[in-house]
Amino acid sequence: MKLNTMRLALASVLAGLLVAAMPGTAMAKDKGSLAGEAGNKRYPLQFGQTTGPCKKVYDDYVKAPGHSAYAQTHRGGTEAFFCGPAYNAPSQKAAEEQALANCNSVGKKYKVKTTGKCAIYASK
Repeated sequence: MKLNTMRLALASVLAGLLVAAMPGTAMAKDKGSLAGEAGNKRYPLQFGQTTGPCKKVYDDYVKAPGHSAYAQTHRGGTEAFFCGPAYNAPSQKAAEEQALANCNSVGKKYKVKTTGKCAIYASK
């Protein structure tokens, strides 16, 4: 009888420890995630009061869990500007290169000349 009571008590303690340890392991998995971080900002963002596609691209960049980058042309007094993202790349450098390529391809795609070249505005 005493042995059964000890087993039940031990099982309860172990179950409690297991439940208490679970949130810690879940947090340890997320520790490597970059989601929600703005990363290294090189230039101030220039959205103003707009809510266009580049604002959404930047918001998606911040939400991305891996190495990502956001590139944009400098506005230079005009309201039109291009942007390009790269999400979840193998490295920060790879993300920056892809974001620049994506940004520069927008002007070619729509056959529009920009006032400046694309630059990395933020990367992580």
